[in-house]
Amino acid sequence: MTKLPIIPFDPHASTSPLPEWPAEDIVSGTRQHSGQLLFEDKARGLSAGIWEQGANESRWMDYPVNEFMLVLEGEVVIVEEGRTVSIKAGESFILPKGLRCRWTQPGHVKKFFVIFDDPSGLKNPGPLGTIKIDPGVKLSPSTPPAAAMLLTPVPTQNTHDYFSDATGQLNIGIWDTTGYTRKLIPFPRHELMHLLEGEVTMDDGAGTVQRFKAGDTFFVPMGTPNSWTCKGYLRKIFVIFQPKQ
Repeated sequence: MTKLPIIPFDPHASTSPLPEWPAEDIVSGTRQHSGQLLFEDKARGLSAGIWEQGANESRWMDYPVNEFMLVLEGEVVIVEEGRTVSIKAGESFILPKGLRCRWTQPGHVKKFFVIFDDPSGLKNPGPLGTIKIDPGVKLSPSTPPAAAMLLTPVPTQNTHDYFSDATGQLNIGIWDTTGYTRKLIPFPRHELMHLLEGEVTMDDGAGTVQRFKAGDTFFVPMGTPNSWTCKGYLRKIFVIFQPKQ
């Protein structure tokens, strides 16, 4: 089976029109929106890409999917029963499936997204709310990779978990590490990474070397061969999908 390459997410990528939102879903603003799918694992209900739309206000809804979003342009305001959460350009957030809310945006919004359209029927445990990610959140020690996987000494690593869905397959949080080099392996999961600090070089062992720095966003499909080298401190937002089967 052909292995997919690592996919850089370009904030300036073009988008194409999508089917308009149904009139009954919209209170005011445009029903038109557009996007580009950059990755899809259709069998598991996972997709990722870029999306944009002009000013819009939805009706009350139970949010239909689990979704991570990084706002590239504009401002999103999520109205819940009891509070309102604003997310502006450069910020990221999570809407859990089943959240009772209204989506509003005063102007044009562009975002990266990862969606898990969970078909299991399981419900996320409450209480549900918009989860806004703090890039500077305090982290706790986590288990580093096994020494057998490394070409350098074992690094020190930490993490903070913001969200795990009802199935336990989608996990989102912040992670950091001291510098290290990992051997070439088939990547064991799907993962979107948004680098907050540091740089990383990933090599597929077949002549393709990709380098990412702070501010970059990229997606590593499960099974993609790659090695990992970061020569100094690195901190990232991670959106991991680890299939259970």
